[in-house]
Amino acid sequence: MLAGGRLIEVIFYEWPYYRQHLAQIPAVWLGGMSTHGVLLGVVAGTWMFCRFHGKSLLAVADELVIPGSYLMGMGRIGNFIDGQIVGSVTNVWWAVQFPDASGFRHPVVLYDGAKNFLILGLLLLLRKTKPAQGILAAHFIFWYGFLRIIVDLFREYPTTLFGMATGQAFNLFMSILGLFLLFWFSRKPRTPVDNTDLQIALARIRTADTTGLWLKRIVFASLLFTPLTLPSDWTQDIPSRYGKRHPEMHYSRLYPHVEGNIP
Repeated sequence: MLAGGRLIEVIFYEWPYYRQHLAQIPAVWLGGMSTHGVLLGVVAGTWMFCRFHGKSLLAVADELVIPGSYLMGMGRIGNFIDGQIVGSVTNVWWAVQFPDASGFRHPVVLYDGAKNFLILGLLLLLRKTKPAQGILAAHFIFWYGFLRIIVDLFREYPTTLFGMATGQAFNLFMSILGLFLLFWFSRKPRTPVDNTDLQIALARIRTADTTGLWLKRIVFASLLFTPLTLPSDWTQDIPSRYGKRHPEMHYSRLYPHVEGNIP
């Protein structure tokens, strides 16, 4: 997840900077994590987990998208608290002045958080209908991409991909992929819920060595806390973290065409 988020950010959003500072690519604490890259990393990690444990990728994906939507919604609240991911300049009454951006702007990160919570509610309702495997995951992919197209209309991107804002290109791709998967999985018959694997897993936990289990819990908790220390905004858009030391590499120099110089 962390590797995917970082690589997509570096390659598609900040390559003009990191091609001159290759040694800083692993320095995630400087800022720079792509949500689309995080999702790609989650898919890769889940696929490897399912291959290793002999699980159904679709079944696991259907389970992950519900807590995933909640966590992504909470993460956006964290982005807002930290003053990350500013929106475009506006004069609406709910506009926000961010610490590292000029003027009043759309709190676009809160729009995105609300979108994630809306998807969470939709998935919880759909789960009650006991849909075919893969349907919940497909709904998440489609609605995340489609609704974010609307949200990102209020966001400024310094880079483009295929003639459109980079993030919007990823959103469009997710929307098309989600529609295709919804059509494909809807052709499959609904399968009865089988909790056998869950019961076996719970039984193993109850009989597991407590020392080893607590060690795993500590490692897992450390992985959960690590992203809390990672700024997700573009590296050079956080002067308090980096721009003051190397102002010549700020995006105002790399992308002077962006309004306000803060993407």
